[in-house]
Amino acid sequence: MERKVSKRWTLDRMALVPAIALCGLWIAACGGSSSSSSSAAAASSTSSSTTAASGTTSSSPLKIGIMSDCAGAFGAFYNVDIGGAQAYFIAHDGAKANGAVPSSGINGGTIAGHPIKIVGYGCANDTAASALKEVRRLVEQDGANVVIGPLSGDEGIAVANYSKTQPGLTFINGTSGAQDTTLKVQSPNFFRFNGDGAQWNGGVGDVAYRQLGWRHAVVIMDDYAFGWTSAAGFIADFCAAGGTVTRLYPPLGTTDYSSYIAQIPQKYDGLFSAVGGTGTLAFLKQYVQSRGPFKQNTLAGNIFLGDPAILAAIHEADVGALVGQPTNEDTTSANASAYISALKQAYPTQTNSLPKPGTLAALANSVFTVNYYDAAWALDKALTAVHGDLSNGQSALHAELAKTALPDAPYGAITLDQNRQAIVTNYIAKVSVSGGKPGIHTIYSVPGVTQAFGGTFTASTPSPGRGQPVCQKRSLPWQGKEQTASFH
Repeated sequence: MERKVSKRWTLDRMALVPAIALCGLWIAACGGSSSSSSSAAAASSTSSSTTAASGTTSSSPLKIGIMSDCAGAFGAFYNVDIGGAQAYFIAHDGAKANGAVPSSGINGGTIAGHPIKIVGYGCANDTAASALKEVRRLVEQDGANVVIGPLSGDEGIAVANYSKTQPGLTFINGTSGAQDTTLKVQSPNFFRFNGDGAQWNGGVGDVAYRQLGWRHAVVIMDDYAFGWTSAAGFIADFCAAGGTVTRLYPPLGTTDYSSYIAQIPQKYDGLFSAVGGTGTLAFLKQYVQSRGPFKQNTLAGNIFLGDPAILAAIHEADVGALVGQPTNEDTTSANASAYISALKQAYPTQTNSLPKPGTLAALANSVFTVNYYDAAWALDKALTAVHGDLSNGQSALHAELAKTALPDAPYGAITLDQNRQAIVTNYIAKVSVSGGKPGIHTIYSVPGVTQAFGGTFTASTPSPGRGQPVCQKRSLPWQGKEQTASFH
């Protein structure tokens, strides 16, 4: 069952958040290169055709383009993404940072005999149009034969579709999490080593229903592909257990949430937020100003409620919130420790080019850091396995990537399904305060969450969106079986 909100709002996906306002909201400066051209340290190579790039010899440069967002709702994560990928190359492949700001570039380093060359950085703004423009520049002008990225949901769908026009190149997702990117597009040379937004909420709705006693939830989501996908995971999970939902759809990058807050019923059991980027703190603050603090056990949300950049700027509205995320910052595992050490080695210095707390290691738990790191790791592992073979349209690399697994990934083993989409462990946590500092207390894990989400989603089911998925009770593999978190 579902209660529908009749008021509809127009989404202008091309709206940009001014850089100064963006930096102020995230309490961080947008340092480093933010132009759509490559940074001086990552100078562009001369243009080269796809055919030439595909036939690269073992001693020729591996030309990598890294796509992120330098503007829009996620612009504050520009250097976080770039740093995540480059930190792997620095820690494991002999590269060296050109400075404290990741977009200043790297030099040196090899993978399977190929010198690493970062030919440029994609500077998108969370829209499909900007991502398509930037990936074309990286490939068609700068000569990238491997692209890592993009960041955001609509962008991922656009880049996956573009990859089909460049079958001789390799595209490894950054952290974009729209479901359609892999489930519907199914590009044979696009690989995603992170879950989609729905996977990252596996079990959250079930815990809210069974343990918090929610029966009716308000779900507020950014009105674009990732917001829809993220909310779809909670809705499918919560409704499967027997709950009902009311849905609200503010545009991505909204600054004034008053009209949406006014639509929230006075009585509800819980609110799930799939509002991200610059909107997360704005929504929480405005809700508290309008309605007062959230009552205990009435707030839940997606990855943004638990992101270190949000926690660093937190106020009491977020404390106690239930969070779904593919990372668990309170783990003591050797894999996570090794990953954090790599980040410290690569970028040890605090910089205002990163959101507070200002170091890459302090942002280790952010999907913007770890997913780019894992993407670089997968590239290294697969290319090494094929002894640097980029011939025949990179066919050997594509075949190897499709079967590449990361059993020692920082926050749980990663394998790919038949659509080259990650199968992941999801974590359910609560925002807590320890020693006066906000943090994450992981309470449950849900291993082996697939994009199919227990049979809920297929290539032929409607894409997540307004009114999708429908709210219906059904059985899911993890219902009542979420595993108590064990730190090891």
